[in-house]
Amino acid sequence: MTTVLDMAQALRVEADLPIVPPPAPLAMPVQDFGRAPEGGPGRRNDNMRVWMARLVAFGGTAALAVTGFWQMLAAFGTDPTAMQIALLVLFVPTFAWVGFSFCSVLAGFLAPRLLTPDGPNHARVVVVMPIYHEDVAVSTGLLVALSREMAAAGMADRSEIFVLSDTRDPAIAIAETQVIHQARDLSPLTIWYRRRLTNEDRKSGNIAQFLRHWGGRYDQMVVLDADSVMSGETVRALSARMAAEPRLGLIQTIPMLVGGDTIFARLTQFASRVYGPMIARGVSAWSGSTGNYWGHNAIIRVEAFAQACGLPRLAGQPPFGGTILSHDFVEAAALCRAGWGVRLDHDLRGSFEGCPPTLLDMAARERRWAQGNLQHGRLLGIRGLRGVSRAHFIIGIMGFLMSPLWLALILVGLVLSATVLLSTPEYFPNAYQLFPEWPVFDSRRMLWLFVAAMTLLLLPKFIATFRAWMRPLAANSGGRVRIFASALFETVLSALIAPVQMLVQTRQIFEILSGRDSGWDAQTRAGRMPPWGTVLRHHWAHVALGVLTLVVLTTFSPAQLIWLSPILAGLILSPLTSRLSASPVFGRWARLRGLLVTPEERTPPAILTEAAAIARSLPHPVGGRAGLLRLGSDPAALDRHMRMLAPLPNDLPLALRLARVTAAAKIGHAATRSEALEFLDRAETDAMLLDPQLLTRWSRLPE
Repeated sequence: MTTVLDMAQALRVEADLPIVPPPAPLAMPVQDFGRAPEGGPGRRNDNMRVWMARLVAFGGTAALAVTGFWQMLAAFGTDPTAMQIALLVLFVPTFAWVGFSFCSVLAGFLAPRLLTPDGPNHARVVVVMPIYHEDVAVSTGLLVALSREMAAAGMADRSEIFVLSDTRDPAIAIAETQVIHQARDLSPLTIWYRRRLTNEDRKSGNIAQFLRHWGGRYDQMVVLDADSVMSGETVRALSARMAAEPRLGLIQTIPMLVGGDTIFARLTQFASRVYGPMIARGVSAWSGSTGNYWGHNAIIRVEAFAQACGLPRLAGQPPFGGTILSHDFVEAAALCRAGWGVRLDHDLRGSFEGCPPTLLDMAARERRWAQGNLQHGRLLGIRGLRGVSRAHFIIGIMGFLMSPLWLALILVGLVLSATVLLSTPEYFPNAYQLFPEWPVFDSRRMLWLFVAAMTLLLLPKFIATFRAWMRPLAANSGGRVRIFASALFETVLSALIAPVQMLVQTRQIFEILSGRDSGWDAQTRAGRMPPWGTVLRHHWAHVALGVLTLVVLTTFSPAQLIWLSPILAGLILSPLTSRLSASPVFGRWARLRGLLVTPEERTPPAILTEAAAIARSLPHPVGGRAGLLRLGSDPAALDRHMRMLAPLPNDLPLALRLARVTAAAKIGHAATRSEALEFLDRAETDAMLLDPQLLTRWSRLPE
């Protein structure tokens, strides 16, 4: 009797391309951050233009912070109270943070003009995409579309694609093998596929293992996320720029957010498109050759990365010990300390990524980012760390610490106001005092400080909107009137969301400081409007705090409602804002009225259009238990899966060896394939899907 496996084996073609290339090992030593780096091209100083930009960004911030300090102190008089001192301590870093955003934008006027050199370029390029429990059809569609554009750009003879899977879900693993098998026939570039046996060190470990096995095969590496892509022409330009500068270790692009359907996603991608390039110019200007890395949509010199970026595990337990979570910042710093240049090229526009669909999904992503950035506090003492790299670390840390600082500032301000309202001033604290001591509180000066802070906060948005008016961006986004209306709409909605994000991030910081690890969950790429129960469960505390504060202020200090009203409105309306901002219906409503429209929506880039068409043409395998059973009953599907299995190494991890043993025993005791799946747990099922021998035994069981 012919079995499914026998039929699958009959379909095999001996001349098939293997699923992974021959080994090309590359040494990637684990770095000792307590010692000075070895090797590398040696440091070089940035030019005067970069130092002028740093003077504007950091010197301007320092000047604003000092000014804010003295003005606030003057408002309190010569003998401030303890609560006034607390307010001063909290106000200065908050004011400086807002000032830094403004000064960084001003530094952007000193950003250099970047050019792509002509001439031959023979660098061997690999596009790597680490994936973990993703919609593989969408990710693979992006890669096939990119491969076609790279071939059209003349890079087919020196470029390959490598999908680095960390998937542990057996059903998703089957989907990967089915989809990528077909994609290999559609791509003009070779697509390799490797699924790791373990998930050691997450994404950074995934790429490090790839380089140690096959890094010697390539000169340059383009890193993408599962929802990101770059045009073929952008990859060609990046490769040429890197080849022309032998000391350059990494070039980061500015990914434009695309594909958002919900109001929240459209809000995020509009802000990214209109404000992002201007902000990036500033960062590029003061970073110079000591830039940062965001983990994707960048090109990397393989030799430099392998030499400098073997990351150690931090001593202790998570959340501050163990695997370095926000590894991209650390990898950029490691390249810079070894003398390699890291640069943000702000001028390239063919770089795209998806955006989080809802406020709750963004909060889930930020939980891991918060832990990773706070973890960087342990790395500020890295031996040989460049000053600007240290600044990147501190900026990342402060980006999350500002939420509890902002909350503390508001609470101290409320307590200070309540103290003034509920206490009786003591004009003669000494019995023999001839003249009274009048309480000092310059409310007019305080008002002007508030106006100054709001101006520094909103002025960059105004500059970016005005900049868009003067460029084709306005015409491609619906015209000047609509882009101005969109900017107002984005500002109002962001003001409603900001208080909720403040409280969410404050809670996340508290959890991290309490020792709670974020874990490693797959990111949500496509969302849906959450039910009221979910929304209320996440936001009831925000509503309660807003209502309570409203009642207290209405009773004791109605005047304070004027400047606290945006915060209170954001808190009280948070369930409604969270739910409606996650609605694709309202997203379409906004688009039909020309609000929050980006050029990529009006004229979609060719690579995104083609990627969507390819994704629709690729198979969408059935998930769950049904997908596993179909693998056993479909000879063609089983054949495709078997072809996509890389040979197992002799030194298998202990957990996998044990799972193979128990899986073999359970399969041996099962009467049918369905019964075998009931016996197997997730690890054992995964072991079976990785092992051709176990698959053989399982597939020969009756259905």
